[in-house]
Amino acid sequence: MITKEIATREISPDELLLNTLGCAGCSVVLAARWALKVLGKRTVFAVPACCLASVTIYWPQMAFRIPMVSIPFATTGAVIQGISAAFRHRGITDVNVVGVAGDGGTADIGLASFSQALVSRRKFIYICVDNEAYMNTGVQWSSLTPYGAITATGPVPEVMQERDHNKKDLFGIAIAHNIPYAATACTSYPLDFMEKVSKAANTNGPAFIHVLTPCPTGWGYPEDKTIEIGRLAVESGMWYLCEYQNGKIRFTYRPEKKVPVSEYLSLQSRFRRMKPEHITQLQSMVDKRLAAIEALASLE
Repeated sequence: MITKEIATREISPDELLLNTLGCAGCSVVLAARWALKVLGKRTVFAVPACCLASVTIYWPQMAFRIPMVSIPFATTGAVIQGISAAFRHRGITDVNVVGVAGDGGTADIGLASFSQALVSRRKFIYICVDNEAYMNTGVQWSSLTPYGAITATGPVPEVMQERDHNKKDLFGIAIAHNIPYAATACTSYPLDFMEKVSKAANTNGPAFIHVLTPCPTGWGYPEDKTIEIGRLAVESGMWYLCEYQNGKIRFTYRPEKKVPVSEYLSLQSRFRRMKPEHITQLQSMVDKRLAAIEALASLE
């Protein structure tokens, strides 16, 4: 069980993850730090091109105090398969093999590698840190960008009504592979996230965690609002917290009272060009997605 004491423990300067060059309010860095609090020093990270790589490995800084492999964009799944197999071949069973990739590196350019890794049945943890666009290269659209969000390459509002797009269901893709463990998380709920990292580490096989990591730079909100924005994502249904284990889905947190998506959208400039009809459309999409997850969670 992850306790508040574990979650708030200070990481000493000689271990795990030092200060980074991340933007103020960056929650990708929070996800890495909290994961390492659970996993400890016997951990290897494989990180492709993404925000986490960009802010931790600029020479002469090396923010990680664990082995960290910098890898090509599309190869996270392949690399963690190989590392896991190598450790197993040498009889080493106490090292956590962790791939940490962004939304683009997982759901787009890395999707084939991600899928093959889940099929391999090797023991590893794959963490997708999802800030809903290709942030470190200029906020380009990814298939995990939500409907209506402004990006450098996304649709203009005038054609939005013709583009009925919402986030790719990466959690659904993962559980379709019948892996032992998968979960969604958000950095605004650290104990929930860390508990899921702990379960993933104790899974005998592939484990996947899709963690929402709000981004003040790309989403357009004050950097001191990162935790608030993440909570509103969950409270509005734009994001949900659940896990898949032993063939069953269960919610790990349910809002007592769901807030309208408009409250979540209003705090972020990336949604500033949405018209009332777009917000209505998005609310309908969110409601349908939650209803589908609820239906799956109710199956015995």
